[in-house]
Amino acid sequence: MFSGLPNYCYLLFLCLLLCLTAASLAGDPYIYYDWTVSYITAAPLGVKQQVIGINGQFPGPILSVTTNWNVVVNVKNDLDEPMLLTWNGIQQRKDSWQDGVSGTNCPIPAGWNWTYEFQVKDQIGSFFYFPSLSFQRAAGGYGGITINNRDVIPLPFATPDGDITLIISDWFVKSHKELRQEIENGVGLGAPDGILFNGLGPYRYDNAVVSGSIAYQTVNVEPGKTYRLRVHNVGVSTSLNFRIQSHNLLLVETEGSYTVQQNYTSLDIHVGQSYSFLVTMDQNASSDYYIVASPRFVNSSDSSKSVGVSVLHYSNSQGPASGPLPDPPNESDTYFSMSQARSIRWNVSAGAARPNPQGSFKYGEITVTDVFVLHNRPAELIEGKWRTTLSGISYLAPSTPLNLAQQFNIPGVFKLDFPNKMMNRPAKVDTSVINGTYKAFVEIIFQNNDTTVQSYHLDGYAFFVVGMDNGLWTENSRSTYNKWDGVARCTTQVFPGAWTAILVFLDNAGIWNLRAQNLDSWYLGQETYVSVVNPEITELPVPANTIFCGALSPLQKDQARRVNFSTAPSLTKAIKLIFIGFVVCCCLEVL
Repeated sequence: MFSGLPNYCYLLFLCLLLCLTAASLAGDPYIYYDWTVSYITAAPLGVKQQVIGINGQFPGPILSVTTNWNVVVNVKNDLDEPMLLTWNGIQQRKDSWQDGVSGTNCPIPAGWNWTYEFQVKDQIGSFFYFPSLSFQRAAGGYGGITINNRDVIPLPFATPDGDITLIISDWFVKSHKELRQEIENGVGLGAPDGILFNGLGPYRYDNAVVSGSIAYQTVNVEPGKTYRLRVHNVGVSTSLNFRIQSHNLLLVETEGSYTVQQNYTSLDIHVGQSYSFLVTMDQNASSDYYIVASPRFVNSSDSSKSVGVSVLHYSNSQGPASGPLPDPPNESDTYFSMSQARSIRWNVSAGAARPNPQGSFKYGEITVTDVFVLHNRPAELIEGKWRTTLSGISYLAPSTPLNLAQQFNIPGVFKLDFPNKMMNRPAKVDTSVINGTYKAFVEIIFQNNDTTVQSYHLDGYAFFVVGMDNGLWTENSRSTYNKWDGVARCTTQVFPGAWTAILVFLDNAGIWNLRAQNLDSWYLGQETYVSVVNPEITELPVPANTIFCGALSPLQKDQARRVNFSTAPSLTKAIKLIFIGFVVCCCLEVL
């Protein structure tokens, strides 16, 4: 068949066969990204300012993968300060080295690059990434993460006609450096200057409120089709009510869990939360329709000016959107928002990343082995500086990350003494960590003594939201817990003067960040870590490319990670190159 070809062409053909065989027998696929994180100029609200982009994009690219894929992201830090990216909701099974927060990783210095490599093991759903240090998320650097089902696991709904990511966020014209300086000086954030959709400002729904020079987001759709909208609130500190004029939102998933399918006319999405809706284009398209994200529980007369508006455009639309925006819920009605949150239930009959139903894990039948009641307070002066606390402790990030200190037995970096309840003592600054027991089933109660809605997130896990109510939590509050279909997620809201209870099974070895998602609270110290050690099977080893800092700085090698992206090609790229070479051989022989 190939007689007369040079010998090296036969070798290329043999290599091609071997690569194709390897591809068919290979394990979970790898996907590669090269990202440069840098400042770019944008004008989301009509005023030019410096934002953080990725490969020149703001927001950054969507990281789209499938269950169990291996993800390799080479990050070059082109900012003027150290940074890390964290992967909100990605559980990093036994691999907190890839988590990208101050307790797990040394920062990537300015001008350096570092490669994350992790597997999205047994996960599906909607998540996002963002820069975790120095208030940088207020300037951007974020983007969506979509984990698709494997083909062998059916969706619990008909395959949508399209998949659309909407990143909503409060936005300030001041830089992240100015904002963090004000927070350090005890100055509150106040109402945001605006609300963005995918990095763009509001559609000009009211000439008196919105300038005509502002670019806005348009979502193009076809009549009669159904789309999956993945909506992420990646903002600084503002809860947002999301709604689409004249359209129902059928909730189907939140943060990796399929939900009982319910229609909402609007939904409050709190800081750090992600939801998936199915939206059917069933209107007559007499005009375009408003998509709205408006602030909730913002005590400011200016909040009405910071509404985010984008446009839903049918291909047969007969005109632009006009008239009043769809009404939001009553601004001061936290009861509405809490009732709505309680209505979100786990779809116990649906399979997610695995074929067995989600509800086969009967969390309500497991005995709780440890309880933590975490009280927050508004920012206060501690040792002359403005700080926030959990249970009277404001977390102090050490120069040596906890993960490295534990791995190399560096004494005095942190203490495994975080209290189970509020102690009768003055607030203090400390590096106090929760001593988690491997495979313990832990109950955590967040008691919000602040005047604003706070969101709390736990890395490494999905937890079950089993209860929330106004007032002070007591042991009698357990009688109201949902022990059957409380949704499993990674970020939950806690209303002011109220509590939220979660249950979590500590089966993932590592050191995991438990934090306030509201940036002002987090930046001033409202976080801790949970150390989970498996005495039999250790966490994955220290990565070969680890950056060392603090007490371990002498271990850092000079060649470091300066600017050079890794050039290791994927198997798919290798196959393409060999195939091209073989085709060239054949062409030369014909000529």
